[in-house]
Amino acid sequence: MKPLVSVIIPCYNAERWVADSVASALAQTWPEIEVIAVNDGSSDGSLEVLKRISGPRVRVIDQPNRGASAARNTGLREARGAFIQFLDADDLLTSGKIAEQVALLESQGTEAVATTRWARFTRDPANAYTTESPLFRDLSPVDFLLLYAAGGHMMHPAAWLVPSSVAKNAGPWNESLSLNDDGEYFSRVVMASKRILHAPDSLTFYRSYVPNSLSGRRDRRSLDSLYRSFELVAHHLSGAENSPRVHRALADCFQRLVYEVYPEAPDLSSNAAVRVKEFGGSELPPQMGRRQALLARFVGWKLAKRIARNLT
Repeated sequence: MKPLVSVIIPCYNAERWVADSVASALAQTWPEIEVIAVNDGSSDGSLEVLKRISGPRVRVIDQPNRGASAARNTGLREARGAFIQFLDADDLLTSGKIAEQVALLESQGTEAVATTRWARFTRDPANAYTTESPLFRDLSPVDFLLLYAAGGHMMHPAAWLVPSSVAKNAGPWNESLSLNDDGEYFSRVVMASKRILHAPDSLTFYRSYVPNSLSGRRDRRSLDSLYRSFELVAHHLSGAENSPRVHRALADCFQRLVYEVYPEAPDLSSNAAVRVKEFGGSELPPQMGRRQALLARFVGWKLAKRIARNLT
C-alpha cells in the first residue's frame, strides 16, 4: 500500500485563491492524499469556500485567528500521513510534485527531506518565473543552512516534502513568530534530517507581490519576528558546527539584517551590527536599487534608506 501524504493548508482571508490551492493538492498523480485545511479565523468568505469543497479527502478545521504557525500546528496534530506537505492557501503544486519527491525519499531512506524548484507569480501561474538557486541540488543539512544564512536564499514551504518522523523530531512551528516563521521552522527540519534531496523535475508556484502579504510587512511585530527568527537560525546552525565558515555565514546573515530592518527598527539594526562583530565582521554591501545606491555614495546608506522610505 502506498504511504499517505498529508497536505496541510493554513488559510486566512484567502477566499480568492484557496480553492485553487486545494485543487492542486487533489490533482496530484500520487494517489494517497489527504488535505487538512485549517481556517484561521478568516473574516472573508474563506470558510464558506472550504466547506463547499470539503469531502472524503478534504478535512476542514475552523479555529480562532492565532496565526499561520498555529494553523500549521493544528494540521500537524491532525495529520495521519507518512509524509507532510505544507501548502499556503495562495500557492500551487504541479501535479507530479509529491510523486517525484516520495519516490526520491523512498529510494534514499526517510531520514532525508526533499526539496524541489519553485517559481514566483502574482496572478497567473502561466506567467511564473524561476530564478536559479544554489539550493536547487542535494545538500547536507549544514551546507543548506550556510547557503540560507549567508546568501539569503529561500525555499518556500510548498517546495518541501517532509517525512512525519523528521517533522516530529523537528518539533512544532514556533507560534510566537510571524515573519520568517518558515525559515526558522525548516532550519530545524533540516537539522533533524540526515540530508536534503532535490527533485529537479517538479515545480511549485509561490504567489508574491500581493498587497498586505505577511512577507511585505514592516510593522514592529513583524520585524521583531524577523530578527528573532534569525537568532534562532544562528543557534541551530552554530549548534551543529562551530567553524570559521559558519561564523562567516552568520556574520553575513546579520549584516543583511542590519540593512533590512533599518530605518523602521534602528535598535534591531544596532543589535544585528553587534552580532556581526561577534561573528568576525562582514563586508556585505547593502542591497539597493541603482538610484538609491548612487545616493548612498554621497549621503550614506542610512540616510539613503530613510529618504527612499519617505518617498514610498
